Amino acid sequence: MEEPSYKVKLDIFEGPLDLLLYLIKRDEVDIYDIPIEHITHQYLDYMQAFKMLDIDLASEFMLMAANLMYIKSRTLLPKAVQPPEEDGEEEDPRWELIRQLVEYKKFKDAAGFLSIKELEQSQYFAAYPEPAKNPTPADPHDQQVEVNIFDLIRAFKKVLRRFEEEHTLGEIHDEPFTVGDKIDYLLDIMAEGESTPFVELFSQAASRSEVIVTFLAVLELMKMNQFRISQPELLGDIVVTRRKID
Repeated sequence: MEEPSYKVKLDIFEGPLDLLLYLIKRDEVDIYDIPIEHITHQYLDYMQAFKMLDIDLASEFMLMAANLMYIKSRTLLPKAVQPPEEDGEEEDPRWELIRQLVEYKKFKDAAGFLSIKELEQSQYFAAYPEPAKNPTPADPHDQQVEVNIFDLIRAFKKVLRRFEEEHTLGEIHDEPFTVGDKIDYLLDIMAEGESTPFVELFSQAASRSEVIVTFLAVLELMKMNQFRISQPELLGDIVVTRRKID
């Protein structure tokens, strides 16, 4: 079966430092003592997933990958044969990366704090002169852990890995699927307001290509504001909800 010719182009607003911070948080790594070999492997694994899905990446992602490989190679060399650095006082080749991550995290946390304050301040201005008698209950998904593109890629990789473990490489499926086909399929099996575990969307997939196309369809439906993604707890199972049309 040929690979699908139509692939969704997804804009990623997070950068390489966001991915590294995500990996550090996910693996509960000390930001001041990064296991560079492990983090490099995980980072390159995500890069491979982005390439598989034909996701456009900024050149900064490739630059960071090269930098991680360089740092990894330096850590494997004895200090006596390591290339000299401009700053001779910094013996740990990871230090510049650590400094960038710490500074970036400070700005990212500050931006998040300001966003929360802005949201709190906006609640002082009522939209109506009197409160509604039957206010709309809060959407339970608003209380969920935030899900970003890296969480989705992680969930997709788990689904694909499980599929490849359960299916033999000798299986051949001639029926081709397009992203449009899978969009229609997902909208057909999920009613408005219905929620389902992310992994269940792939339960009927019969080939590796079908798994990939289904995931691309999910991304496209998110861009179309048809699907909403939530996560009950950090690193927990992801839930997909089809939005209700007002």
